[in-house]
Amino acid sequence: MKTNPHSTTHSLVLAALFLALAFVLPLITGHVPQVGNMLCPMHFPILLCGFMLGGPWGLAVGFIAPLVRSVLFGMPPMFPIAISMAFELAAYGLVSGVLWHKVKHTVPMMYASLVTAMVAGRLVWGAVRFVLAGLTGSSFPFSAFLSGALLTAVPGIVAQLVLIPLILIALQKAKFMD
Repeated sequence: MKTNPHSTTHSLVLAALFLALAFVLPLITGHVPQVGNMLCPMHFPILLCGFMLGGPWGLAVGFIAPLVRSVLFGMPPMFPIAISMAFELAAYGLVSGVLWHKVKHTVPMMYASLVTAMVAGRLVWGAVRFVLAGLTGSSFPFSAFLSGALLTAVPGIVAQLVLIPLILIALQKAKFMD
């Protein structure tokens, strides 16, 4: 049975799947918060959503996921973590989707889109954390940005750089995506 890969219903179902994955994957690492912070489990489905469905869907699912997860499960805490993650994940989904749909679908361009999305998301996260800190009269020094965006997330960054392309290549070979 062949379905139209660009139908709204098809996209909505896949978006719901990615949203569900964003809710469930952190439960695997949720018992040890340090592991969850290192592996960044919510990032995977959002990046995949952007690649598979495009920027607008990636942006929407990325923005909604941490906020709804915070309301439903109490994790991540709404302020400032879920709010800053909403903007970060929205950037991941938007950038990965927009770039991937504008370039030739090759492995090097897949990595270029992925790395650009990862950098953009982390920069957005840092900017939002800086603004939220300013609104509350606290500070968000550059060392906190480096620690949160890079140092503690190295295992997650490596896992994303290895697993996302492997998953996307498998999905391409299975003809689940262009």
